[in-house]
Amino acid sequence: MSESTPLLDKNTRIHMLGIGGIGVSAVARVLHQRGYKVRGSDIRESSLTEALRAEGVEVAIGHDASQIDGADVIVVSTAIPDHNIELVAAREQGIPVLHRSEVLAHLMQGYRTVGVTGTHGKGTVSSMIAWILECAGLKPGFIIGAMLHNFGTNARDGEGDIMVVEVDESDGSHLNIKPDYVVCNFLELDHLNYYDGLDDIIQNMVDFMESNERLKEAFVNLDCDGNRRLSELVALRPTGYATEHRAEFHARLLGPGQLPIKFEASRRGEVLGECELNLPGHYNVVNAMAAMAVCRRLGVEMPAIQEGLRTYKGMENRFTIATGGGVTIVKDYISHPTGMRKVLQSSLNLGEGRVISVFKPYRYTLIKYLQHEYGEAFVGSDEVIITKMYAAEEDPIPGINTMTVVERIRENDLECTYIEDQTQINDYLYEHVRPGDKVIFFGGDDFFRMADEFLAEFTQRAQTSGPSPEQRRVSGPFDEPSE
Repeated sequence: MSESTPLLDKNTRIHMLGIGGIGVSAVARVLHQRGYKVRGSDIRESSLTEALRAEGVEVAIGHDASQIDGADVIVVSTAIPDHNIELVAAREQGIPVLHRSEVLAHLMQGYRTVGVTGTHGKGTVSSMIAWILECAGLKPGFIIGAMLHNFGTNARDGEGDIMVVEVDESDGSHLNIKPDYVVCNFLELDHLNYYDGLDDIIQNMVDFMESNERLKEAFVNLDCDGNRRLSELVALRPTGYATEHRAEFHARLLGPGQLPIKFEASRRGEVLGECELNLPGHYNVVNAMAAMAVCRRLGVEMPAIQEGLRTYKGMENRFTIATGGGVTIVKDYISHPTGMRKVLQSSLNLGEGRVISVFKPYRYTLIKYLQHEYGEAFVGSDEVIITKMYAAEEDPIPGINTMTVVERIRENDLECTYIEDQTQINDYLYEHVRPGDKVIFFGGDDFFRMADEFLAEFTQRAQTSGPSPEQRRVSGPFDEPSE
């Protein structure tokens, strides 16, 4: 925190805007656990606001200028627009406004800290690290932008001296964070509402590392071209991990890759041991190597690492699988074409049957610069359903719209159906999906609610129309049914 930023203490009355957001709620939880006077507001009720309220945090639904009365500090994320009525009132009244990242940096003080960043994969890596440390008995604290199945929460203070945090690079706020150890899992073209291009993203990550006087070691995924470029630019030579390229920490896949996914881990050519994951997705192997590299540096022995990886259950709505009525659905937050392609490829291992992908494009800038990657991302789908894009308050770009994505997909000889009103997607699916099919929903919470409604209704219809194959619902790993 800068000298001009007020120091947070236990008497500071903190009001958090968008407290129901996955990242802001995580910070709120740890503040509350440490005894800070924290409250907040959000535009809608959600499972997160209900959970915070149950934990003793005051949460108001709806924004109103009167809700900041008595607050000493206002906390915002980049998602809060400048015209938010509470933010406007705070500035008019001279109440200090802190970015979520500044408060996160404050909470990290006094701990050995691991910060996981990159354009995607950071949630999985940070939660893997936290769970391995838990299995090693180190009782870490963590602040992560997802609900972790192993812990049942997205944040906790912890009892040990290690704090694991997911560091968001999408808006440049990662420059406020100074971890002892940094993991950069992927650096690809993304967040073009903030960055000028991949060179800008890479240089920003160089600045993030080189401006951190606390940095002891950086770990990078050398299977990623952007990270290989980063490694040549940053003064502190990073430690590499990979599955496809030479690196200090390397994994070799064993067998066909069916669950459990087994691989052999080595360091500098010396075999460390055989590991297994009970999560779908071969891409999780490189995530596991990131977690292994960091935990080894923190002194964790291989048996605890192997146990942590074997029992890691993943995160909510990250390749979350559910079945019913003879169909399988997959839900994943990923909206970057590289990650979408990996999810789609992994879904092909879920059995025979058609694959139907459902996607809502995101931001004009991403469509403009990644339109051809989106066109290729769905290869392997028998049908792709596209609905009207979410612009996220971006200004339109001439010649770029939802149909740009549709056209690129069709150029790859894929069947692509455009349904402008997403509320009509389920009606289309009821008519066209048949037992044995797999339906993949790429998107956010609104899509996932739609996915859950589709599965429940499809299962109900199957039950009333006659017997169907016995199937069980699964969330995250295949070996444990969800509650």
